[in-house]
Amino acid sequence: MSEHEEIDEGFYSRQLYVLGREAMQRMGEANILIAGMRGLGVEVAHNVILSGVKSVTVQDEGQVLWEHLSSQFFLREADLGQNRAECSLPRLASLNPRVQVSAHTGPLHEDMLMQYQVVVLTDSTLEEQKRLGNHCHSHGIRFIVVDTRGLCGQLFCDFGEEFTVLDRDGETPMTAMINYITKGNPGLVSCLDEENHGFQDGHKVSFSEVRGMAELNTMGPQEIKVISGHSFSIGDTSGFTETGHGGVATEVKQPSTIQFKPLEEALMDPELLVMTDYGKRARHQTLHLAFQGLHMFVQKEHRLPKPTSQADATVLLDMVRGLNVSAQLETLDEDVVLLLARTARGDLAPLNAFMGGVAAQEVLKACSGKFKPLIQWLYFDALECLPKDVDNKEEQLSDNTFSPDGSRYDGQIAVFGSKFQERLGKLNYFLVGAGAIGCELLKNFALMGLGAGEGGHITVTDMDSIERSNLNRQFLFRSQDIGKMKSSVAAEAVREMNPSVNITAHQNRLDPESERVYDRSFFRGLDGVVAALDNVEARVHLDKLCVLHQRPMLEGGTLGTKGHTLVVVPHLTESYGQPKADTEGAIPLCTLKNFPHRIEHTLQWARDQFEGWFKHVPENVNLFLRDPPGFVERTLGRGEAEALEVLGGVFGALRDGGAQGHRPTRWEDCVHWARCRWESLFSNELRQLLHCFPADQVTTRRAPDEAEESDGSHSCRWFNATQG
Repeated sequence: MSEHEEIDEGFYSRQLYVLGREAMQRMGEANILIAGMRGLGVEVAHNVILSGVKSVTVQDEGQVLWEHLSSQFFLREADLGQNRAECSLPRLASLNPRVQVSAHTGPLHEDMLMQYQVVVLTDSTLEEQKRLGNHCHSHGIRFIVVDTRGLCGQLFCDFGEEFTVLDRDGETPMTAMINYITKGNPGLVSCLDEENHGFQDGHKVSFSEVRGMAELNTMGPQEIKVISGHSFSIGDTSGFTETGHGGVATEVKQPSTIQFKPLEEALMDPELLVMTDYGKRARHQTLHLAFQGLHMFVQKEHRLPKPTSQADATVLLDMVRGLNVSAQLETLDEDVVLLLARTARGDLAPLNAFMGGVAAQEVLKACSGKFKPLIQWLYFDALECLPKDVDNKEEQLSDNTFSPDGSRYDGQIAVFGSKFQERLGKLNYFLVGAGAIGCELLKNFALMGLGAGEGGHITVTDMDSIERSNLNRQFLFRSQDIGKMKSSVAAEAVREMNPSVNITAHQNRLDPESERVYDRSFFRGLDGVVAALDNVEARVHLDKLCVLHQRPMLEGGTLGTKGHTLVVVPHLTESYGQPKADTEGAIPLCTLKNFPHRIEHTLQWARDQFEGWFKHVPENVNLFLRDPPGFVERTLGRGEAEALEVLGGVFGALRDGGAQGHRPTRWEDCVHWARCRWESLFSNELRQLLHCFPADQVTTRRAPDEAEESDGSHSCRWFNATQG
């Protein structure tokens, strides 16, 4: 995307919403180099290409081996023996025709790096990381190292001596409704006390619609000092003619500058370790040394430690102990070093997907200047996945076969063994949803060999068809697939990745009407369920079925830059259940009913009205007609007051009453109902409100600097409903 090229809003619609046009334009001018096209490298590459940078060059000197198929989803069996970068190139380029994608099959050298804004190294030696890292640091090139070994991952970022972050969090600027502003040095700003203003010391805010101190509305941003959750101070306001009232304070985001250390220097600084889990602090500090020790082991032995070799594990542990003589960790977790030695030969698709996604996110930060980058080391591990009855003793590992056998699952067998791989192939799973998360899950299932053995199977259902806006994040789809059903195209795509996968695609909506398909017999044949849904109602319904049939459910979702995962094991963990009420930031009922003064108040009011008229009652009527005795029994169990309201609504909707507020039988009844509803909401209730709270009503409440006024009173700032 060149400087003057228009952004394809259809393709990038969701990303534009999160990043904004300016950040997308900066990304469209960036050239990226990604070195290493094993599973981790292709994860970084496919995310970066879909994001919309100018160009991506993928580099790799290695050839395709069987073990690479365990996590490299753009390699096929026909590619064995050929260069990994060249084999990956056509499929990577097809992801986004707006991005120039090329391959480099020679070694990396300093001169070629000068044409790139960001360089990413995967599957590299420590010496190469230091050499290229020093070069990038001294020439202002953003430098990222990412690596995975078995169940452990490492990420490092160096964005140079001075890197400017234009927007640290990407959130919408905060706003606060002002009650009054005092005259003084400093001036005190008091906000309406319905919710905290959310500002912090040092934030800058601009003012608008302030009465009295109208000059504030045209002044530049003012730096604030927080006094409480409902007040803050600004500069000198003593020169203003009168106290300020009303208006809005809006956060003005300020750029910030971050300094990074080069990798060689950052290796010796434990303060640059970002903790993803404070319960694993000692473990991740140990991994910082253990990854360095692993590089030393490979340099000495020209291979990684063998999974069943206690001798190799001991050699690695001795190397890490030697490194700790200088590092002086408070706690060296030696068990973690031994587990890393046992699993280091593994190459796992799920871990590569996670670490590759985080690394690609750092690439976008480096290109766009949006969001605070990682400073500077991050470690992640999933060692809890190992069976608890297996430790590092060679005699206890001998029951399983961890040696490669020339299969596409060798990278996974090196961690979990061949018996585990056989069990994985026999599993029967149900995936609901084939969107962005569903595509990623299906890709990982295929690479893992889930349902790819005798008796194993995957069922995927999604009722939606592919749209243009899906292509930016649902990477199993291409432009020629627009209009086709998501589940069918996704199933065909993963069959191409792994021809052994047994998968069936459905186009059913998950709701009570589909229970005749997904019945007791269907669920009893499953080993697990995965939810990749985009709405709460469907999640709750699926959770109910999983609890009823006692099947585990894996659930995940995203919202912009945020995401979550949840594991539900019936009768062991908390279920997804009905959505829990979120009282934080909730709008008080009295405010919603009588004095809505913010746009979100009016929106929530309209939503409540609409759902009450057109959603809740019709849903209850349909449930009643489907099973009258069961519906009444369930409703009576919800409490007397709620049951009376629900059953009254159903009775009124089914009773013939014409214009008396019950079920209409002709068009005139509908018009009569709408006219009466309008009169009630937008005329009668407003007149009554203004009668109780006249527009000229005053209170005795005073601002602190109004004590010398004649009667100490000021106008009550009730919301005037006639102007709403």
